[in-house]
Amino acid sequence: MKNIKSQKGFTLIEVLIVIAILAILAGIVVVAVNPLKQLADARNSQRRADATTILNAVYQYTVDTSGTIPATITTTPTAVCATGGTCTGIIDLSVLTTNEKYITSMPKDPSSGTVNSTGYNISKTANGRITVTAPSAENSVTISVTR
Repeated sequence: MKNIKSQKGFTLIEVLIVIAILAILAGIVVVAVNPLKQLADARNSQRRADATTILNAVYQYTVDTSGTIPATITTTPTAVCATGGTCTGIIDLSVLTTNEKYITSMPKDPSSGTVNSTGYNISKTANGRITVTAPSAENSVTISVTR
């Protein structure tokens, strides 16, 4: 009688093929999910919401003051002061946060707000239209809200 040895296990080629397939699948998943892009999109969503919040507070103030826009807003896009900071050279909108009447506090850009600046710009046109922009938007996105 012959003794036939049966070999159990995987060959080196089989193991290498499985590792290569797993590496390719992992690469596809990372590219498809792209966590850095997802985080940037989340910050951009926060910027859109913040710009709208600032604009809504300005318009609530304007309605309550019979159409008078806060006097500090100029026709040149200028940074908005973070209330409580030093507002030299930037737009002071503390009239909106006084007694938390229109907004409790000025929202800050998720990645570029500083002690003095919110990271958002505001301006008005000659006809009184207000624009709030987020100059630090990511992924080549332009965030601008006008009313």
